[in-house]
Amino acid sequence: MFTPPIDILLIFTVTTPFVGWAAEKLRKRSISGVYAALGFIFSSFTFHGLFSQALLSPVLIPINAGIFEACLRIDALSVFMASIFLALGFLATIYSIGYMKRDTGLSFYYTLLLAMLSGMLGVVFSGDFFTLFVFWELMCVASYVLVAFRKEQWEPVEAGFKYLVMSAAGSASMFYGMAILYGLTGTLNFAQLSSVMTSEASDFWSYLSLTFILIGFGVKAAIFPLHMWLPDAHPAAPTPVSALLSGIMIKTGAYAIIRFLFMLFPASLFSWQTALVILAVLTMTYGNLAALLQSDIKRLLAYSSIAQMGYVLFAISTATSYGLTAGLMHIMNHALMKGLLFLCAGAFIFRAETRSLEELRGIGHRMPITSIIFVIASLAISGIPPLNGFVSEFMIVFAGIDAHMLVFTVIMLINILLGFAYYLRLIKIIVWSMPSGKLSSVKRAPLTMLAPMFILALTCIIIGLYPSPFIDLASKAAQAII
Repeated sequence: MFTPPIDILLIFTVTTPFVGWAAEKLRKRSISGVYAALGFIFSSFTFHGLFSQALLSPVLIPINAGIFEACLRIDALSVFMASIFLALGFLATIYSIGYMKRDTGLSFYYTLLLAMLSGMLGVVFSGDFFTLFVFWELMCVASYVLVAFRKEQWEPVEAGFKYLVMSAAGSASMFYGMAILYGLTGTLNFAQLSSVMTSEASDFWSYLSLTFILIGFGVKAAIFPLHMWLPDAHPAAPTPVSALLSGIMIKTGAYAIIRFLFMLFPASLFSWQTALVILAVLTMTYGNLAALLQSDIKRLLAYSSIAQMGYVLFAISTATSYGLTAGLMHIMNHALMKGLLFLCAGAFIFRAETRSLEELRGIGHRMPITSIIFVIASLAISGIPPLNGFVSEFMIVFAGIDAHMLVFTVIMLINILLGFAYYLRLIKIIVWSMPSGKLSSVKRAPLTMLAPMFILALTCIIIGLYPSPFIDLASKAAQAII
């Protein structure tokens, strides 16, 4: 119907409730999680051939959508993003088997997880705005419900509603921008839009369309001041969902910004670099300063994600091939690092049943394996060599210098130091401090939670020590869009 990786995820989305019903009857509740994980495995298996083909040349797949010429257009950037989505989605699903065992409605949870990832794959595979918008809404609706999944508590419901309102406003803004583009060009196809928009001089209506679309995607990317939903949604959601929201969900916003800026509104015709770099430094500075003040571990990590998106936005604002490569590298690295940090935080919360940093003080002594992995992730995201965060952050700094954005580059370096400060504080509280008597009964995390964390930590080390293949892949993705 669409393409095998999406089709398989959609099939598993539809069938998971029936598997969940059977699992409840058999009193084997973990079957739903195993079944969802199989969905990701089968989807990834069919994705491999598509990956190899798309790296050579874009794959075009027409879709019969009535009046619109809908299609999928899968290029190197699409498969780069999809690889990250499938990998983290699979690991979060495995982690959920242990983490969510105390919850009810597990078949519904895994159905929503599969639906959200289906939407995300559809977004990065879309070849026109109509298809993108349909998959975008599938992704958004599933994520709203996942944030409010623990509906018996007030916090998830409030956070989910806030997220729903802001995201719906962002979708409406994006829709208005699309409507203006359709009025200007008579098409929603990316290739045809690119041909028209890059051959004509910019005017008021094209700038208005750019503004609406940037706002729409900026909400999902948590760009300041459109970030307000994120600090509430990430802590309130179940931790595997938090890892996906922070690790890959906000990256769909970054992907969409990259796609429409470089394909439809090139910097040579539309002067968006200055505005974007100002938004970037505001985003990173606000996120880091807010993170310094947090006493809730998941809320701290949520604000850190806002700051990290500022780094990505700064790389995009250079409008150079190297800058875009650096930004894509950081998108990948942040997905791994922040996903890992949330999973580690979830392990601590799972055993201690609290998100308070004060109450988690010294828990690393009771959970040594998780604490070691947590230190690796914290140092990686702080930009400490030889871990993967250092590679992409160094590349972004070099891209800023190369683009003659010296003042903004200095601001980013200060922000990197701020980030290191609060992650060093986290390590001190979690690992170096002595535990209280309340934590005496804490045990290590279940194996289904430790395994995904170990894989992500190992990946952070491998990319840090041997980044060349990953930089090459990010470079191919950058060239595809440029």
